[in-house]
Amino acid sequence: MRYKTPKELIESLLKEADIKIDGNRPWDIKVHNEDLYRRVAASGNLGFGEAYMDGWWDCDQVDELIYRIIKHDLPGKAWHGISFSLIFHVLTHWKPAGHKNKAFEIGEHHYNLGNDLFKLMLDKRMVYTCGYWKNVNNLDEAQDAKLDLVCRKIGLKPGMKVLDIGGGWGSFAKFAAEKYGAHVVNISVSKEQVDLANELCKGLTVENRLQDYRDVNEKFDAIVSLGMFEHVGHQYYEIYFDIVSRCLKDDGLFLLHTIGSNKSGGIPDPWIGKYIFPNSALPSAALITDAVEGKFVIEDWHNFGPDYDKTLMAWHENFEKYWPELEKNYGERFYRMWRYFLLSCAGGFRARSIQLYQIVLSKSGVPGGYQSVR
Repeated sequence: MRYKTPKELIESLLKEADIKIDGNRPWDIKVHNEDLYRRVAASGNLGFGEAYMDGWWDCDQVDELIYRIIKHDLPGKAWHGISFSLIFHVLTHWKPAGHKNKAFEIGEHHYNLGNDLFKLMLDKRMVYTCGYWKNVNNLDEAQDAKLDLVCRKIGLKPGMKVLDIGGGWGSFAKFAAEKYGAHVVNISVSKEQVDLANELCKGLTVENRLQDYRDVNEKFDAIVSLGMFEHVGHQYYEIYFDIVSRCLKDDGLFLLHTIGSNKSGGIPDPWIGKYIFPNSALPSAALITDAVEGKFVIEDWHNFGPDYDKTLMAWHENFEKYWPELEKNYGERFYRMWRYFLLSCAGGFRARSIQLYQIVLSKSGVPGGYQSVR
């Protein structure tokens, strides 16, 4: 029996998703280096992403390509053909997410890349999480709608003291202080974020701190965490929720906004872990419910994962639009890396392999029941 060559194997898999090598449709792959096939066979999606960064292949619509690859489960079907070198790489280079001595590593690696990049790519408020696209027309409106949705879900009122865990450049803190008269403590592990947050929130009832969540020990009327839980790490979930419980007043609400995986216990994506978000791991619904059991009542669970596809595509549109201003500081390989990051993630959300959860928790149940907000 003749075994397929790496090229034959990959071509046959792509055919299942109606993807052609050197085809003329937007989602077809144009190969510039024939070594691509051996590289992907040896290193899976890590090699595929690195090969794109190196210019070995191109595609007019990377998002649609990745959507088709994931929708047809090509990585799962190819698992038997992935070499032991990839498995060894993942097991020996993956570091568990969330350990305290690595808490500031994500800030240094990702969020300190440069405020110029994020100012131009994001909306006017610099919100680096999924927007809420119900009844809106653009990215600015989607992010305002999301921030307002969060405020309404926690029942925010003037004078309330709120903790934002991993609040970045202070987008939620600024919105909650301006629109609702709240007093907000915003913590981040990125010095670049805190410095800019202090500028953006000047004159408002906002305190921005360079601080790990484990070092917070005071009471708040409400707590939110928007897009930070992905960096906590599965083994630290119970500690995380213990700290939230410790800091939340008995009648307060906690809103958790996080990307979610459809499966528990998966190994983090090696390309994302190496180039974008080191030491990160996506939670599953089961892992979240296990961690909150005995600590919180789940009052509301809202999944609007498809909105992240729209958000990422809007970020990509801005990134492409402003790349001429950014190019001198970042270079061509960064451009390809960042483009692949945004578009491949959009494809993943489009394929519904990853979700976006907003979960509202109370410590002992809202008297008379929680009124869901959508």
